[in-house]
Amino acid sequence: MSKIGYARVSTQKQDLTEQLEALKAFGCEKIFTGKHSGKAKENKQQLDELLNYVREGDIVVVTKIDRLGRSLSQCLNTLEYFNTQKIHFIALNQGIDTTKRNDPMATAMIHLLGLFAELERNFIVERTQGGKQAKIAAGDKSAIGGRPAKLSEKEQKNLLKDLQQGISITNAAEKYSLSRGSISRYKKIFLSK
Repeated sequence: MSKIGYARVSTQKQDLTEQLEALKAFGCEKIFTGKHSGKAKENKQQLDELLNYVREGDIVVVTKIDRLGRSLSQCLNTLEYFNTQKIHFIALNQGIDTTKRNDPMATAMIHLLGLFAELERNFIVERTQGGKQAKIAAGDKSAIGGRPAKLSEKEQKNLLKDLQQGISITNAAEKYSLSRGSISRYKKIFLSK
């Protein structure tokens, strides 16, 4: 019976130190780590490594249940996998411990915490989108997102003049240090106006 830790943060800028220290202090012999988006798809690779490693009787330890997965369904599917494979699960900061089989409170707590974590994420997304829409409505074009234009407004005006005067796409590409495809896209945009 081995204690296997799993620590994860959502961005490269976040730090794993606190989680790692807690897992080591609890006695985890091996710890899987990840710094990536909490979205289910990106989380799957690191989680799959953990799932391929753990065996019957092992204990998977996290600091909080949302480290295990960022969607309720991902958490519950992983916990169901642990259950069918007779792998135990402990969330240190939340008092969840499935080593005590048939503990209905631990099962209920897992479902509730997963639900609240997903609800919190949905609120964050909603607030972020609301803020973005407010900025766009106020005229802040940077809130729209996407790639920045390759040419400034002044350069675009100059390119338009050059194209109207008959400059070739190849010569325009060289002059403005862009690919022929980019010049062609600008030309289509200008012609559609």
